Amino acid sequence: MAARLDILERLVSSPAFRSEATIQSDVRMFLLDPELGLAEEQLEVELEAQVGQRRRIDIEVGCTVIEVKKSLDSQSVMAAATEQLADYVLTRTREVGARYVGVLTDGRQWIAFHEVDGVLREATRHAATVGTAGAAALLSWLEGVLATRTGVRPTPKEIAQRLGAGSSSHALDFATLQSLYRDSKHLPTVQLKRQLWSKLLHSALGTQFTDDDELFLEHTLLVNSAEIIAHLLLGVDATQLPPASLLSGSQFAQAGLYGVVDRDFFDWVLEVPGGEGFVTSLARRLARFDWSAVEHDVLKVLYESVIPATTRKALGEYYTPDWLAYEVVQEAVTDPLTQRVLDPSCGSGSFLFYAVRRYLSAAEEAGMSLTEAMHQVSSKVMGIDLHPVAVALARVTYLLALGRDRLNAPDRGELSVPVYLGDSIGWDQHEDLLSVGHLVIQTDEGDQLFPTELRFPDHLLDDAARFDELVETLVTESGRAADTRTNKLSEGTLRRLAIGAGDVAALNENFMRLKQLHEAGRNHIWSYYIRNVSRPTWLARDDNQVDVLVGNPPWLSYRHMSKDMQAIFKRLSKARYFWHNESTATHQDLAGLFIARTVERFLTGDGSFAFVVPNAVIDRDYWAGFRNGEFLDVNVAFTPSWDLRRIRPHLFPRGSAVVFGHRSRWATTMPSQILRWEGRAPAPHALAGEPLETLTRTPGTVSITSEADRSVYAPRFANGATLYPRALFRVEPNATSVLGVPHGRRAVRSQRSSTEKAPWVNIPPLTGIVESEFIWPAILGEHIAPFRILGADEFVLPMTTRGNVLDPSEPQIDRWSGLADWMRRADDLWREHQNGPMTLLQRIDHMRTLRQQTPIPPLRVVYSKSGMHLCAAVLTDQRVVIDHTLYWAAVSSRSEANYLVGILNSPSLTELVRPLMSYGKDERHIDKSVWKLPIPQFNIDDDQHLLIASLAEDLTQEIAQLEFASKYFVTIRKNIRAYLAKSTQGQKLDEAVQGLMG
Repeated sequence: MAARLDILERLVSSPAFRSEATIQSDVRMFLLDPELGLAEEQLEVELEAQVGQRRRIDIEVGCTVIEVKKSLDSQSVMAAATEQLADYVLTRTREVGARYVGVLTDGRQWIAFHEVDGVLREATRHAATVGTAGAAALLSWLEGVLATRTGVRPTPKEIAQRLGAGSSSHALDFATLQSLYRDSKHLPTVQLKRQLWSKLLHSALGTQFTDDDELFLEHTLLVNSAEIIAHLLLGVDATQLPPASLLSGSQFAQAGLYGVVDRDFFDWVLEVPGGEGFVTSLARRLARFDWSAVEHDVLKVLYESVIPATTRKALGEYYTPDWLAYEVVQEAVTDPLTQRVLDPSCGSGSFLFYAVRRYLSAAEEAGMSLTEAMHQVSSKVMGIDLHPVAVALARVTYLLALGRDRLNAPDRGELSVPVYLGDSIGWDQHEDLLSVGHLVIQTDEGDQLFPTELRFPDHLLDDAARFDELVETLVTESGRAADTRTNKLSEGTLRRLAIGAGDVAALNENFMRLKQLHEAGRNHIWSYYIRNVSRPTWLARDDNQVDVLVGNPPWLSYRHMSKDMQAIFKRLSKARYFWHNESTATHQDLAGLFIARTVERFLTGDGSFAFVVPNAVIDRDYWAGFRNGEFLDVNVAFTPSWDLRRIRPHLFPRGSAVVFGHRSRWATTMPSQILRWEGRAPAPHALAGEPLETLTRTPGTVSITSEADRSVYAPRFANGATLYPRALFRVEPNATSVLGVPHGRRAVRSQRSSTEKAPWVNIPPLTGIVESEFIWPAILGEHIAPFRILGADEFVLPMTTRGNVLDPSEPQIDRWSGLADWMRRADDLWREHQNGPMTLLQRIDHMRTLRQQTPIPPLRVVYSKSGMHLCAAVLTDQRVVIDHTLYWAAVSSRSEANYLVGILNSPSLTELVRPLMSYGKDERHIDKSVWKLPIPQFNIDDDQHLLIASLAEDLTQEIAQLEFASKYFVTIRKNIRAYLAKSTQGQKLDEAVQGLMG
């Protein structure tokens, strides 16, 4: 360690006191550090290696050449050194036939280059620093570039460090992919695969998906890596195989293992110049790991390491923890030897892994031979996903579940990995790709030159293996016929596949379509695509349905669906009476419809299911239609759910649950009984099956409310106006000259706040002379405490005292020059900094929340929108405008106002509402849940109502006299709640509210 640090300190020291030869020697010594493993692999770190005629490489190791300079601070030195390094890299690449990496360094700066079309392009760089951390960082960077270490155990930490998005290895591979794609994206075959990839992800992810090059390339890198890892898992030396073999799966086919690796959207790299070299280099980097020691969740770790967290969040991609997948499978799969299990949204394959392991364990206990167990497993556990990357990862996960020992056993027999790319929900057509007795595959959007469809008589799907062979033969023969006059399948093929006379014409039409696609350079994907997307249709047949559905369906909110998806979702939801109403449309989620569709399509008459879902499914009113258990021509009987929302840290961005049920002759509504899980979640990569010592599971119930249960006050309360961004409206007095301002006007400037966020925090304050009638007092959430208004701020608002809202784009506003000038400048700033089509006026008066406040009533009740406890007060000032951080309602009398304020400020109210609240980080949205309580309308003849009103009036008077040392509204609220808890009147009020609510 000391020697390593000494060398590094010399390398980073000032180059003025060092020669290139000394730096070169120290670089070589640093490369021999045991962490890089060069000595273990017997790789020589050669100085002054001969290259070409009378030229010498400073340092050569493996497939990397290193050029050392005294300093890289000069642009001219950099340019000359890069040119020299390019010569070495190109020469070595020609001589050895392997892809070389070039590195420039002066000991302080380390720059790695990759070669594209004879030119070196920078891929990644590292600035060395002294000390233990600096040495570790440089060694990590070098190891990723050199890729010389072997036998690395593929733990989550090592995967992230050596292959993740922050590694030098990833930087080199991704930079190469970018160059390959940039030079070849115009090719028809590359365009086709990109288009189909985009189409599938639009269906899977809705508007959350952004079709950009970077994501396509990240997915290409991930899938290519997964397919190479599949070889390495079984002990195949991927570094010695031709690149085409690695991405086509030919090695697996020869070994009788089918469906592991296939020609998919991401093998376009084999069809472009330089692509084979990229695959070979990638294989060399992946071969550094000892994949025989792999952990089962390695593909999930790889995905999360490569795709940034921000991207995964934007796409809504969150994987189920392994321990939870294990627990769900254990609960749902009760007879693994006889039940057929399907995960219709399998993701990276966590549920498949444990379902396969459960089957194999049961087979071993039953004394079943390995040959029989391996023959049966692919018909017992299956997966489907619409995400092409997920399918590739899940196939490798399936291999991991089977295990290297079983797969390499001599009596293993043939086996097909049953993980398919497909649309489980059936978005495209009403009959799930079936049209008048045919499976229909669209091949070209908007192509009018020849038919755009492939049509297969649906009975050909009866035998899945035979259909797969037919499709493969069609694609192969049509490709060979592209340069001939052959326009139909061969007679030998028709006889061999026993094609009936009635099907020949349709198949020959497909033959011609595929031939034309081949001639257009768009024929390289259809075998893979057709065989996969047809599988859901095959599984939906009565003879092929499964006994258990299990998994984590897509959580996709209605607001994130594309417009086409929204239309179909709404239609399908209404047909099942799932659609709640337009006001809660944005809360509607795909998960429920997905479960219903997969139950309808894939589950046998008495089959069961278990799905991880958003927690709202089990207790929110807008899920009532789903919970009824009446799907389209199918009924289900729900059984008690698992409530996971109290597990910390949270498993997903939203609270979660697991719902269970089975198909039944009669529908059974989801029961309110639950199994409540609480405590600390196991570590993300904890071994599944271990005792869950940090979690408790106790029976409980959930409170489910309906529209009929809501208080009569629910529709009377409304949000205030959206007075945001505050910097454009909230004002304070501004200094004037001795001349002052005209009567009826005021000099104001923007009132700034430390809580402002970008971009508004960066804009300069507005100043102006504005007519007084347009400077309105307004109360915000921070101005409300229990039984007390704490003050108000002033806002410039384009609203007259009669309630007319003035548009800054209309000439009418020019009657008030001060207001017009202010609003137009504010509107300009809004247009410059906001995103979206909404104008500034539409923003502050969204849903008419500003103008509906006028004419202002004499008595209003207001309560806070945020916080764990409601704060409510009576507002009597008829000049005050209410902000969206508050709810308000007009009341007919002071007694009714006191009655409502007394109930809303009662400590008991929070406890009563808590079971009805949404659950994210903690219970939240008390403001939306309070009226789920059956709070009765005020009745002046009801003594209990009058008692609450009287006590609330007394408390209002008492609290008005209180003085507080702190001006912070949160502290004031806390102090008032403490006062209420000790106050005699406060205690009486709480008892009265408890009595009212029962």
